[in-house]
Amino acid sequence: MDKHIVKGKNITLTADFDALTYCVEIEGKTWMMTEKPYIVFSSGEKIEFPKPEESCCRVLGVANGVEAVYKDFGNHNISVRTRTNVDPNIDEIAFMLQVDGDDKCEIKYISYPAPFDFGKAFGDKADKTDKNLPSSYTILPRMQGILIPAGDEIKLHDGQIFDRDGYMPLFGQVRDNTGYLAIYETPYDARYELRYADGGEKVAALWDTSLGFVAYPRVMKYRFMKDCDYNDFAHEYRSYVQQRGKLVTLKEKFVRNPKAERLLGCPIIHDGIAKKVSPDSKFYNAEHPEENASHVPFSVRAEQLKELHKKGLRKAYTHFDGWGKHGYDNLHPDPFPPHEAAGGVEGMRHLAETTKNLGYIFGIHDQYRDFYYDAPSFTFENAVMNADGSHPFCSIWYGGEQTVMCPSVSREYVKRNYAMFEELGIDIQASYLDVFSVFTLDECFNPAHPVTREQCAQYRRECLDYLTSRGIIPSSEEAIDCVSPSLVLCHHAPYYTVDLGAPSDCAGIPIPLFNLVYHDCIVIPWTGRKNKRGGWGIPQNDTGYAFAALNANPMYLSIEADEEYIAEIMEICEYAEKMAFEQMVKHEFLSDDLRIQRTAFSDGSIVEVNFDTNEVVRKQQNN
Repeated sequence: MDKHIVKGKNITLTADFDALTYCVEIEGKTWMMTEKPYIVFSSGEKIEFPKPEESCCRVLGVANGVEAVYKDFGNHNISVRTRTNVDPNIDEIAFMLQVDGDDKCEIKYISYPAPFDFGKAFGDKADKTDKNLPSSYTILPRMQGILIPAGDEIKLHDGQIFDRDGYMPLFGQVRDNTGYLAIYETPYDARYELRYADGGEKVAALWDTSLGFVAYPRVMKYRFMKDCDYNDFAHEYRSYVQQRGKLVTLKEKFVRNPKAERLLGCPIIHDGIAKKVSPDSKFYNAEHPEENASHVPFSVRAEQLKELHKKGLRKAYTHFDGWGKHGYDNLHPDPFPPHEAAGGVEGMRHLAETTKNLGYIFGIHDQYRDFYYDAPSFTFENAVMNADGSHPFCSIWYGGEQTVMCPSVSREYVKRNYAMFEELGIDIQASYLDVFSVFTLDECFNPAHPVTREQCAQYRRECLDYLTSRGIIPSSEEAIDCVSPSLVLCHHAPYYTVDLGAPSDCAGIPIPLFNLVYHDCIVIPWTGRKNKRGGWGIPQNDTGYAFAALNANPMYLSIEADEEYIAEIMEICEYAEKMAFEQMVKHEFLSDDLRIQRTAFSDGSIVEVNFDTNEVVRKQQNN
């Protein structure tokens, strides 16, 4: 019988290679993997792992485990080696996969390890714990974070790590009084698969190729815990990131760029200057072509900011879209000169100076991924190349036809453009590099400048870091984990609703998973008002105001706000400033219907929010 047993601190792993199953025991409970891992080839063929040709126990200096080699994959001349190591100190199991012999683009992706069995039989969603939570559930890093009770069908597609589906490279499950946190040790070419079959939810790791090859060993780490919940998962992951030197707090970021500290306590004012919609764009209005181009003069925006100052607004972060020649989402990476009809260089300079004189921060929208065909410097030589030699294509956005800029050259465009701002005398204090921290990491197969997804993340960070080196506050759209160390601000990181961007229910129970890890590392504003429910990433029965209060985060403010609106938002922003350097240490539900929630912070502060009434209570407790 080909069975191996390995013990950890509180867990026992049994690997049965005759049945191709893994069993983990903790506190008298078992977690079983009974499905088989598999490979999907580019031809569409799917082959499950066969019985291994070799298997053995491994005794290492820091961990013990088992190793297996698989070779019978039909006509494919590949071999797969797996190592499963148990850490004796922290009840962690590392599942490692290595592939040899694969040809370029032969493999599409690999599912390994198999998902743990999990289902309604182990805990119905109606069974509440004393935490007002279901006794069994799945957590996913979908945007800010969601919790799916056992027995609820997972109504989501599979997720990509490091985009909107997976801000952080993890997932987890709790079943009665035990659970596991799964961490992608090698996260850059990774996804997760969601299954709902036979009454149970299952989450499996998927591995994509890197530039056409499996290329390097892939590793998943599963940390098992008892009496745990998603707060414990967040603490474990934060510790994991910190131990690897990848946790960069706001305090550390402000040392690198002291000017960025002015952001704290600021409401975010986001507005635009101009637009010009190409006939090639999805948004082109053929029935009313006069609506495809418009502008607001820079001077009008300057006067609106002055009016806000007269109404008592003493600090703000401004963000202006569409300042370039053809307006928003056009001509990138060559948007110069500033929009002539809106006031040109003089008008933009005046807006920047007015903003600065009011004590506000002047920020702009910018873009170094979308590469428009009509940009003066456009060349396919600097574009991403697909494996077959073609280039990505898109014509959705206002500027029309475009491809994707190779990440390897984006920093040079950033340097060129911000030298241009300096030459024009336009003082840029903050810049938003669009989609860098939300969109899937790019690969480039061009042999002159090949780029892996991991290198793409590094190139994106280098662009943001260049802004920091110039004293400019860097921001981007959302907050994927691998880019966040270089961000001070993201423009939103809310919840994944069923119809994203529409007033609909959340695809699960909203939990502030990302904030539980990174609250003191990045500024995350929320949209909406006290009396406005729903919105972008806001479940239809909730308000962005309630989430901002609960998370001690700032909010957006309209450029046309009145005194009442300003007072409402500044109350939230002032508390966010006070709490900016504090770690969120706990989130909990205080009522059976989950409508009353509480967060706790590292300084002893507590915030309680009633999501039905928007009542906010702030307390201080002794640590």
